[in-house]
Amino acid sequence: MSDINHSEREVEQERGNIFERAARFYRQVVAELRKVVWPSRKQLTTYTAVVLVFVTFIIAVVSLFDLVLTKLTFWVFG
Repeated sequence: MSDINHSEREVEQERGNIFERAARFYRQVVAELRKVVWPSRKQLTTYTAVVLVFVTFIIAVVSLFDLVLTKLTFWVFG
């Protein structure tokens, strides 16, 4: 039974208190953000334009589909 309590204390010591865990989390977040490859302004502009064109196209397709179904529904149920 003392082995269980001993291992629990070891785990608790490895984890640290709340401030140590928060500091470790912050350091890990900063380290991960340094690994990120940020796009250039030109890439960001290009990606934004592609997304806007794609979204506009999808809106047009869904709107056309909705219009056709609406007309079909009114034709069938009059």
